[in-house]
Amino acid sequence: MKLKLNNRDPVYLQIVRYFKEQISIGELDPGEEIPSRRELANMLKVNPNTAQRAYKEMEEQGLIYTERNHPSRITTDKQTLGKVREELILDAVDTFVTSVSPINVPVEELLELVRDKYTTSSVKEDTHD
Repeated sequence: MKLKLNNRDPVYLQIVRYFKEQISIGELDPGEEIPSRRELANMLKVNPNTAQRAYKEMEEQGLIYTERNHPSRITTDKQTLGKVREELILDAVDTFVTSVSPINVPVEELLELVRDKYTTSSVKEDTHD
């Protein structure tokens, strides 16, 4: 599990985001068993209450489910899974727009810059695999 924690955001929310990212890129499959709360806390070197809070949040969002006396699993609900990717994209776009708005760059220029950067970034990632 490769999660780099930062000091800005609550740890439990960083854990939730990590799981969302892993779901959206296909590293975690629908119905896949995930580590227990205690195992996750040990893996990430965080307080077990933090892991519990992250799992509670993910259950409330419908990302995971836990049946009595069974391990927690990633949801199989296609609608929920589809929303995860969309949410991550919209968060990134919102952050980007908020940061560039004060510069007053025309939208067409922004789109071209984003297209170029995204293409260049994708090419670099492909060569590192």
